[in-house]
Amino acid sequence: MRADARRNYERIVAAAREAFTELGPETAPLDDIARRAHVGAGTLYRHFPSREALMEAVYRDDIERVSNLAYELLETRPPGQALGEWMRAQIAFVLQKRGLATSLKAALDRNGETFASCKTMISEAAAALLKAATEAGAVRTDIEPGDLLRMGHAIGLATEATPEATERLITVVLDGLRPPQGPATGS
Repeated sequence: MRADARRNYERIVAAAREAFTELGPETAPLDDIARRAHVGAGTLYRHFPSREALMEAVYRDDIERVSNLAYELLETRPPGQALGEWMRAQIAFVLQKRGLATSLKAALDRNGETFASCKTMISEAAAALLKAATEAGAVRTDIEPGDLLRMGHAIGLATEATPEATERLITVVLDGLRPPQGPATGS
């Protein structure tokens, strides 16, 4: 893709994300999205021949951002800290995008390429973080990548109405991920 075409593509996706968040992905006018992106309707339709194609692009871009953050954190932070920061970012994503993500996922074909590639992308990011944190001794050995995703999603859902509880629950989960320090108590 030429540089100007890539910029247009990125502006359209960003404008669509904003419009979908404000107006809903099913009802946001595509002409409004083109206007917000400072492109013509023809440019929008050249990149995205349908509303569904645009919705898929927004969903894919959001998942790419959260996934890429995992690798960026692994390069700049100790593994345990990288995992904790990524979990916080994942939960923030769930909280910020809950309604939009639900609508986008409902519109996507669960057996389609976009959904499958996004699931793979975020699962691989979680696996990379988990592997590094486990090897560093910062995380228990019985945790699976899917566990991280489910815990993050659960905290996001649980704190949607009480965002002030988010950090406390994240801390409890992160403490629970650490390896046990000595014999277990209670039984």
